[in-house]
Amino acid sequence: MLPIIYAHRGAKAYAPENTMAAFKLAIDMESEGIETDVHLSKDGHLVLIHDEKVNRTTNGKGYIKDMTLEEIRKLDAGVKFSEKFKGEKIPTLEELICLIKNTDIILNIEIKNNIINYPGIEEKVVKLIKKYEIEKRVIVSSFNHNTIYKIKDIDENIKTGILYSRNIKRPIRFAKNIKADALHPKFKRLTIKLMLKAKLTSLDVNTFTINTEKYFEKCFKYRVNGIITDYPDKAINFKKRWING
Repeated sequence: MLPIIYAHRGAKAYAPENTMAAFKLAIDMESEGIETDVHLSKDGHLVLIHDEKVNRTTNGKGYIKDMTLEEIRKLDAGVKFSEKFKGEKIPTLEELICLIKNTDIILNIEIKNNIINYPGIEEKVVKLIKKYEIEKRVIVSSFNHNTIYKIKDIDENIKTGILYSRNIKRPIRFAKNIKADALHPKFKRLTIKLMLKAKLTSLDVNTFTINTEKYFEKCFKYRVNGIITDYPDKAINFKKRWING
C-alpha cells in the first residue's frame, strides 16, 4: 500500500495556510488527505489556525483564546500571504468538514492544546466528527499526548496519532499504552527500524513535513502510511510516477 498524501494546512505552499482557499486548492491538486490545526475561540468555537496568536498569519494581534468567533471573522487571513488572497478568513472546523464530507478525503485534525489548555476541546471535536458521520475518514493527532488518550476515552473508534519532533523513549510501546493508532514523527525521527516495528504492531506511521522528491522516495521505500506535505501536487505527481514505474 502506498502512502496517503496529506496537504499540510491545505496546499500551504501556494495559498494562505489553514484557509478555505488552501483547502480547496488541495482538493484541486488531488490530495488524498488534508491536515489542519484546531484551536478554541473565547466563545467555544473550533477554529482552524496553526498558532496560538493570530499575529503571524492575519492582520490582527492577540490570542485566539481571547477572541470570539465574530472578532476572529473580522481578520484577514490571506493578505499577508498575497494580495491575491486578500479577504480570506479563518475558517471553522465545521466549514472544512462540510467541504470534504462528500469526498473521499481523509481529515487529519491536529488539536493544538500543547501550549494553551482548551478545556473540553476534545469533546467538541468528537461531537462534530460524529455529527457529520465521518468517523472512518478522520485521524486526530496532537503533541499533547493526554489529548490522544482523552479522544480514545470519548470514542475508541476514532483513530488517533501521537505527534512528536523530539525523541520519545520506546515510541511504539508508548503509543500502545495510550491506545493510539499511529505515530506522527517529524521526518528526521523516521527510521527503517521504527517502520519495521510499527508494521509488526499494526501501528501506522504518518510523517511530516516532506517537501522534496528525495524524501518522497525515502518515504515510499520505507512504506510509510502517510506523507504530510506543503506541496501536495508534487507528492501526488511523484506517486503517479512511482505507480507507473
